[in-house]
Parts: sequence; C-alpha cells; structure tokens
Amino acid sequence: MDAARPRGGRLPRRERRAQLLDSALGVFVEHGYHAAAMDDIAERAGVSKPVLYQHFPGKLDLYLALLDSSCDAVIENCRVALESTHDNKQRVAAAMGAFYDYVGAETGAFRLVFESDLTNEPAVRQHVERVTTECAAMIAGVIHDDTGLPDEASRLLSVSLVGMAQVSARYWLQEAGTLDREQAVALVSGLAWRGIRGYPLTD
Repeated sequence: MDAARPRGGRLPRRERRAQLLDSALGVFVEHGYHAAAMDDIAERAGVSKPVLYQHFPGKLDLYLALLDSSCDAVIENCRVALESTHDNKQRVAAAMGAFYDYVGAETGAFRLVFESDLTNEPAVRQHVERVTTECAAMIAGVIHDDTGLPDEASRLLSVSLVGMAQVSARYWLQEAGTLDREQAVALVSGLAWRGIRGYPLTD
C-alpha cells in the first residue's frame, strides 16, 4: 500500500473525500477494523485528524462508506457480467469471472466485504449481506426466466452459485497459487455450468 502522503494544500471536498477513502482502505485491509486507528488513516492521507473528522464523524462511518462502495462494485460487476451475453454458459463464466476479478484486485477491497472482522455490527452485516442478496436476485431472475422454476427454487440455486463464486475465489487467491485466474475461472464455472444446465429451458 501507499506510504503516508505529504501534507499538501486544500483539495475540493469530493477529491478530499476520495483521497481519505483510498487511504482508509489501505489501513483497513492491512489491519482490520479493530486494529485500524483514525490517526493511522489521517497520517497516510497526509491530513490532520480534524480534517478527517470533518468528512467522517467516526471510524465506523468511514468503514461503512468504504463498505458501501465496495459492495456496489461487486454488484455492478455481477450485473455487467449477466448482461454481457445471452448465452447461459458464457453468463456463468462471466459471473464467476467478475467475482475472481474483484477478489484478485490489488486493492484487497474484497476483505471488507467477505472477510470483515465487524460482522457483529448490524449495519456492517446488512451491507455484507446485500452483496449476496442483490447478486443472487439478478441470477435468480435469469434462472427463473430460462427454466420456469419457482421463485424459491431459483433463489436457492442463485445463492448457491454466488456462494460458490466468492468462496472459491478467496480460496484461489490464498491457497491455489499455481492456478492462474483463467484456469481457476474455467474450472469453477465448468462445475457450475454442468449443474445448472441440467434444468431444461422453457419455450
């Protein structure tokens, strides 16, 4: 992660907020929520603590803002993947690839969403669950439309696919170092496709 930035001149509010979020991301990813300190974030951003508190009243507010943007990124990546093709086999691969790209990104932002050490906080848990809820809802819509399965069945299958994507992507990043991203996505999407294609298409 970036070293502490030198203290500089004034930035427009939006740019300053983006700078603070970027600095906070590095600290939270490296240390987790509980061990991260607002002093560390301010130092990394090259600002005083009063400046940091002008934008975020407390550490939880800052963490939730980061978590919100991280969750939005995962959900948007999933949406784009599903809309990228009408071929369902390619859809499965694209959706899996979206999770692998997110988990494999250098920022490590996925740790806030999938490995948060603050899930006992209701607001954090709500944000984290939103990723599964919204991604699964999009996938369930495709399954329902294509197979005619009832909503509950489509939902169960879609939640299973989301779980497979995020858990396998994290395992790949941490444990399966000899497999590159393309190999890993091909293996897992192949497994998912062999299962989901067993449900016949409706007319």
